[in-house]
Amino acid sequence: MNLYAKLRERQAQNQPLRIGLIGAGKFASMYLAQIPKTPGIHLVGVADLSPANAQRNLARVGWSAEQFGAESLDAAHKAGNTHITDDWQALIDHPGVDIVIEATGSPIAAVDHCLYAFSKGKHVVNVTVEADALCGPILAQRASQAGVVYSLAYGDQPALVCDLVDWARAAGFEVVSAGRGHKWLPHFAQSTPETVWQHYGLTPEQAELGGLNPKMFNSFLDGSKPAIESTAICNATGLIAPPEGLTYPPASVDDIPFVCRPIEEGGVLHRKGQVEVVSSLERDGRVIPYDIRFGVFVVFEGDTDYIRHCFKEYMVRTDPSGRYACLYKRWHLIGLEVGISVASVGLRGESTGSPTCLNADVVATAKRDLKPGEMLDGEGGYTVVGKLFQAEKSLTFGGLPLGLAHNLKVVRPVKAGQSLSWADVAVDDSLQAYKLRREMEQTFQVG
Repeated sequence: MNLYAKLRERQAQNQPLRIGLIGAGKFASMYLAQIPKTPGIHLVGVADLSPANAQRNLARVGWSAEQFGAESLDAAHKAGNTHITDDWQALIDHPGVDIVIEATGSPIAAVDHCLYAFSKGKHVVNVTVEADALCGPILAQRASQAGVVYSLAYGDQPALVCDLVDWARAAGFEVVSAGRGHKWLPHFAQSTPETVWQHYGLTPEQAELGGLNPKMFNSFLDGSKPAIESTAICNATGLIAPPEGLTYPPASVDDIPFVCRPIEEGGVLHRKGQVEVVSSLERDGRVIPYDIRFGVFVVFEGDTDYIRHCFKEYMVRTDPSGRYACLYKRWHLIGLEVGISVASVGLRGESTGSPTCLNADVVATAKRDLKPGEMLDGEGGYTVVGKLFQAEKSLTFGGLPLGLAHNLKVVRPVKAGQSLSWADVAVDDSLQAYKLRREMEQTFQVG
C-alpha cells in the first residue's frame, strides 16, 4: 500500500516517475500493458531496433495511437504521451527520463546501455538478467559510484527470491536455501532449438502459430536460464552455488523443506546458505502434484525449541525435525510486476535486488564435441549450455561466461560436457562487455 499511495501522490502533484524503456519484446509488452493502469508513471519513450514492432506491441496491449504518437521526446515529455524511436542514446540523454528499463535480452547491448545510463545520472532497472550474470557486481559498483540505483527487475524470479530472502533475514531467520522451480530432466541439457518443442509438448506448427522463439524457450529448458538466474540470486543475496552445479531435486511445494536441507540431515545441500532449483518432474518424467515450476521459495530455520514450537502451533509445513520451513510464491508474473521495481527505485531509492558480491558464475559448457573453426551460438542454441559455478572455481580455470559465448570461433577441440575457457575461443576484446567482465574478475576478490 505504501508504494501505491506514494505513486498516487506523484500523480496528484503532476510529478510522475519518468521512464525510458529500451527493448519492446515480450517482457516489455507485459509492463506496457500495466502502465496505463498505474498512477504516477509517465513512459516518455521506447527505444527499439524496430520502432514499427514497438508500435505494434503497444497497440496489441491496448494503447491507442494517440498515446504513443508524440513526434519527439520533447513533445512526449511535455504532453505526457510516449515517443517511439530506434535511438537508445537519445532516450537516455533526454532530461525528461529518470529511470531506464533495460529489456533487450542482449547481455552485450545491455552492458552498454547500463553504463551509458549511469554516466548520464539515470537509474536502471535491468530486465536482462544475462547481463547481470555476466557483469552484475561491477555494474552495481559503477551505479553506486555514479550515485544512481541499479536493480534487478521484480517479476523475474531473481528479484522475487531476493525479496523472500530479505523477508526471512529481516524477520530474524537464517536462510538455509532459496531458489526457483523448473521443469527438468537431465537429458534436457542437450536440447537444441530443434528438439525443444517435443519436450514442451508442442508441435513446431503450434509454436510457430504462437510466435514462440525456439532458441529463447530452449534457454529455459536446457538449464541455461536457471543457471543465469541462480547466478544473479547468489551475487545479490550472498548465497552460494552448489559445488558441482545445480542438481534440480524433484519435490512438491510441501516437500521443499525436506529436500532443501543439509545432506547430513537427509537433504541435498552441501551446506546451509545454498541456492538450488527444484524440479517439477520426478526423474522418470512423472509430473509432481502441487509443484513450484513457475515459482520461487526460501527455506529458513527455526533454530530454537521455542521457534520450532511456534511453527507447530501455527501448522507451518516443515521437515520431519520441525526445524526447516518454507515460504514460497507459486507463480511469477514477469513484466506485469516490474512496476514494483520502478516504484521502489523511483520513490524509495531502493533496488529490488542488486549484486553485492561475486559468489557465482555461469559458464558456457559444450553440448556436444566442438571442433576448431566452429562458431558458438550462445544461450539456448546448438553448441553450449550454461552451467552454474562457484565464482572461485570458474575464475581459477578461466571459465568462458555464457553471456559472451555468442558468435565466437572455437580455436581448440572441446569435448561434450566440458566447460569452455577463454583459451578455447577467439575472443572479441573490443566489446565493452568483455572489458568490463575482465575488469570485474580483477576487481572482486573471491574465495
